[in-house]
Amino acid sequence: MQLLTLDFEVDYSLIGIHSTEEDYRLAYLLNQQLKTKFKRFKTDLDFENSNAVFPIFEFIDEKNFINYYLINNKYTENVENNESTGLFGGNFSTATYLIQEKKRVDFFLKIEGCNATKFIQSKVDQLNSINQIITSYSIDPNNLKTKDYLIF
Repeated sequence: MQLLTLDFEVDYSLIGIHSTEEDYRLAYLLNQQLKTKFKRFKTDLDFENSNAVFPIFEFIDEKNFINYYLINNKYTENVENNESTGLFGGNFSTATYLIQEKKRVDFFLKIEGCNATKFIQSKVDQLNSINQIITSYSIDPNNLKTKDYLIF
């Protein structure tokens, strides 16, 4: 029996952002620098078999038909461990990543509606001019194993 697989064509661009800022603060900084109006998306990105939730901020540029999404890549959960005492007892935290192969990336900026290389590079340059952003760069979504997690 032959197995039929579907491979969706990626129709968005992706920028990885390294920053220690909180997601709402980064959205504010992007609004200042990129002249956008990011707002918290109505629902967070979550998965059935996981407690992890990933906040999303959205800006829809109706004039240019471009959608921007700022997505947090890391979810940290604090776990209370009252059973064990001693050296390894007590509370601890666990981290879950939206895109496992990009654990060092703190945020993703997903851009739908424009895949032009010059446009994406100009956004990367604008992002890198923000003092609170350590670095940002373009990521090819086709090279990601879990790129389906960015389809919502």
